[in-house]
Amino acid sequence: MFQSNFKRVKFIPEEGMKVLLVGRIDLYEPNGTYQINIESMQPDGVGALYEAYEQLKKKLAAEGLFAVEKKRIPRFPQKIAVITSPSGAVIRDIMTTVKRRYPIAQLVLFPAVVQGEQAADSLVGRLKEVTQHEDFDTVIIGRGGGSIEDLWPFNEEKVARAIAAVKIPVISSVGHETDTTIADLVADLRAPTPTAAAELATPLLSDEILKLKQQRLRLVQAMKTVLDRNERQAARQIDSYIFKTPARLYEGYLQKLDFLNSKLEAAFGQELSRVQREQLELNSRLKMVDPKPRLKRSGSILATNKQQLQRNMQLYLVAKKNELAQQVSNLDVLSPLSVMGRGYSYVSHAGKITKSVKNLDVDDKVVLHMADGIADARIIDTKEEQGNE
Repeated sequence: MFQSNFKRVKFIPEEGMKVLLVGRIDLYEPNGTYQINIESMQPDGVGALYEAYEQLKKKLAAEGLFAVEKKRIPRFPQKIAVITSPSGAVIRDIMTTVKRRYPIAQLVLFPAVVQGEQAADSLVGRLKEVTQHEDFDTVIIGRGGGSIEDLWPFNEEKVARAIAAVKIPVISSVGHETDTTIADLVADLRAPTPTAAAELATPLLSDEILKLKQQRLRLVQAMKTVLDRNERQAARQIDSYIFKTPARLYEGYLQKLDFLNSKLEAAFGQELSRVQREQLELNSRLKMVDPKPRLKRSGSILATNKQQLQRNMQLYLVAKKNELAQQVSNLDVLSPLSVMGRGYSYVSHAGKITKSVKNLDVDDKVVLHMADGIADARIIDTKEEQGNE
């Protein structure tokens, strides 16, 4: 069976399945082999479309697509999308029903091909288009009755998955009441007819208005009952003995207030007497510990210590002056200036003190350092004393 013919087979052939084949017998001349070129295939005893329907139904059921929690249909929709043929009776029935039941709802038609090979792609495209809008409350998808071949686009897997992907509630109305398609099983709600789909999508406005009137009447009656009860309760309270003689309400409080005032005055007097006694006691204790005599004695001791400190400081300064003079005299004895004052001097060469003639050469310039200044000199000759090294 060539690929072009196999694409037209609606079911999946399985091992052991009996099928009816239509084709032609060919002869392969090089080896004399006969073969059958199959042009069409369908299950034996059951239609191909029905077999394909059952296979897809089992597949999607195994995936749990039918068991997904259904979305609730809005009770008061404002905008409804309708996916169907623009020229069929379905759209007219839906428009008539919605106008009769709930004329304030807005219907938006998304025209689609509902029969033939292009129908499945058309339905999927309209569903995606509706999903792009966020202002729709409900989607109605469907078509009128027909054979299984006519309704087959609504049994396509791509259509079923597109319906399941829609985020808003979907009502499916395909064929007659006895027809059940894959789209009906995937949708959030199945309607037997297009008119029923419109009725399920919209409330009856007259019934809702009647309910509102009834609710209003019940609310008015309930409020009247509450007001009457409150008025009776207020009248009983006004006529009560307490309200006629309100002074009785606070007689007990006045007596209690007088008692508490008397108790407070007595407590205040006792507290005042206690504080006065404590003050007298503190005054007498303060006189016993008068700081003036102690301050006088401390002043005398402070003056004596001050005089002693001054004498000690004078003695200490005299001793330190004498010690300083002795140290200065000792330094003068050891000072090289004192030695130079007796006629001694020292020689420096190139900025350094020269202690030996070995460090000097003829014509070297030297400096003679004396007690009252310096003198520049030149070496004419050097002689080293015998016995010095």
